[in-house]
Order: sequence, then C-alpha cells, then structure tokens
Amino acid sequence: MKVAVTVLVFCVAALLSLGMVMLYSSSMTQVGAHYLIMQLIWCCAGLVLCVGAASMDYRWLKKLAWPLLIVSLVLLGLVMVPHIGRRINGARRWFSLGPVSLQPSEMAKIALIIALAWYGEHFQRKMPTFKRGILIPGLFIAPMLVLIIREPDFGSTILLATVCGAMLLLAGVRFRYILPPIMAGVAGLAYLLWHDAVRRERILAFLHPDKYKNGVGYQAWQAMIALGSGGWTGLGLGNSTQKLGFVPEHHTDFILSIIGEELGLVATLGVVLTFVIFVICGLYIASKARDTFGLLLASGLTLLIGLQAAINIGVVTSALPNKGLPLPFISYGGSNLLAMLTCVGVLLSIARYSRIEDLADEPVGEAQTA
Repeated sequence: MKVAVTVLVFCVAALLSLGMVMLYSSSMTQVGAHYLIMQLIWCCAGLVLCVGAASMDYRWLKKLAWPLLIVSLVLLGLVMVPHIGRRINGARRWFSLGPVSLQPSEMAKIALIIALAWYGEHFQRKMPTFKRGILIPGLFIAPMLVLIIREPDFGSTILLATVCGAMLLLAGVRFRYILPPIMAGVAGLAYLLWHDAVRRERILAFLHPDKYKNGVGYQAWQAMIALGSGGWTGLGLGNSTQKLGFVPEHHTDFILSIIGEELGLVATLGVVLTFVIFVICGLYIASKARDTFGLLLASGLTLLIGLQAAINIGVVTSALPNKGLPLPFISYGGSNLLAMLTCVGVLLSIARYSRIEDLADEPVGEAQTA
C-alpha cells in the first residue's frame, strides 16, 4: 500500500509541476505570469483541502453524504438564475466571487459519488434488485445530471453518468437491469445533441474535419497542427507558435496540444502514462479498502479523474468530438483543481485505513491468526 500511495502522490506532483510550467509557457505572451500566479493560489488552497481530507477518517463522509448532495443540487439550481450565475460562451456554469469564478458542478460530482458510495454500502444485499439497484438511485442521480446538462455541460454529464454506472455495477447491480437505462440515456443524449446546433456542428466537424477546419472545427484542427509540428522531442519550451492565438483555450482545455508542440510526443505519452499509473494506483487502493463504502468511493473518485483525463486527451487528439473538460492537475482552472486535489486527499485517507495497514499494525501472532 505504501508503494501505491507513494507512486500516486508522485504522479500528482509530476502533473502539477508540468501544469505550472506549461501554463506559464502557454500564456506568457498574452498575460505574463497572471494565470500562473492564480493557479499557484488555487493549488495551495487545493493542497490544504488534500491534506485535510487525507488526515480525516473518510468514513465521516457517510454522515455528510446527503447534506452535500442537497447543497450541490441547490447550487446547481441557483447557477441557472440570471444575475446569480455567470454566463460564459453561452453556458451558465459559474458563480462570480469578485475576481474568481467557481463552478458548482465540480463539487456536485464529488457529492454524488459520496452519496452513491453510501447508498451502495447501505443497500449492498438489495442492489441486485431493480428497485434498489436502479430505480431508487436514479431518483437522486437523474436530477443531478439534468441540472448539469441544462447549464449546458454535456461533457460533465457524460463523464458523471459513466462513473455512476460503473459504481452501480461494482455495488452489485445486475447488468441486465442497468442496460435499459444506459440505452435510454444514450438515445436521449443523442436526441439532445442532434437538436443542439452547436453540439451537432461539433459532431459533424469531428466526422469531417477538413470541411469544418475554418469554422467550428478550427480549434481541433489547430490542436492537431500543434501536436504534429512538435514531432518526437518538440520545438523547445516556450517556442510554440500555435499558442499565439491559433489554438483557442490553449491554457485550459487544449493545453495538451501546447505540451505536444513544445515538448514533443515523448512528453505527451509521458502524460498519458502518468494518468494510467494514477488510475492503477487508485484502483489498487479501492481494492484494499476496509469496507464497501471505501471500495465504491475510491473507485468512483479514481474513475472520475481517469475518465476526465481520457476524454480531454481524446478531444485534443481528435479521437473524440470537442467537449469542454479540462485536463486534471494541468489545465488552468480553480474549481477543477480544488476538486481533483480533494479527490486525491480522500484516496489517501482510504489508503491510510486500508485492510493492509490494519494488518501491518497488529502483532505478528494476531496477524497470522487473522
């Protein structure tokens, strides 16, 4: 367990360090060190949350599961109210608090995972039934997904729905019960995407990149140019040309394209490998959790980070249609960084109270008897 924890912490530290370097490199010609300073402030706040979560007993979260879920639903509702929620690029996802903005959906993701982990442990023996396994969880999963997709935020909706489905399967829901809701959700999502002009054009741009490279597919096309021009070893730190106004959001959702251009394919593959190792360590911690709540919670948080990274990497490399999801620990953004570091802290807490650590603390004779 100590090896898994050490490797996981090293992965997070490496990603954070790379993120700070690339954030300054990608934005120094536009805003100087402004984004770097803001990200450092958010990182310090996130590390405080991480240490706090790691120091506490994660089982205390059982008592906070439903209050956190209710607060998250209220905040997601308030963000839709004019003059309360902030609208950026046609989406209303943020609260403005002076010079900073907070995205309540980041808190909502963690709150839903905690609530679902509590539910899965509490009704573990009844999860194979349709009522306890699908119907009742759907009563608190569906409102959360509806509020997030209304922002609109299709990327976070797909991400969170996938994580919830995986957690339900781990909790014991039979696949034949979960398959119809999945099919209905996919059909409903496809209908909404096709009747949303912006999202429909993004899908068409994904299918026909040459045709839309000067329009809605411009961002993805320029990102591919950045990745291609970097080659194996890159153009050198700070030497990107695509960051000079060619790749929109190059310091947030598309920062991986600048990493590929300046540091090359080697660094890009290094980022992918680091996330893969992180997910392996997180799932190992989940498998050694001392209770079902810890198992489900660690699995959900690990999948949240791993799948978000996979979606972002897929979008930047044009393997997936464009979605507004940041790259964990690397992209600029305070709300996501706070959420990701909080998830890491909870994972470390679960590792501290794992079955392996409990056995290691026992006398030799008692451990052999156990």
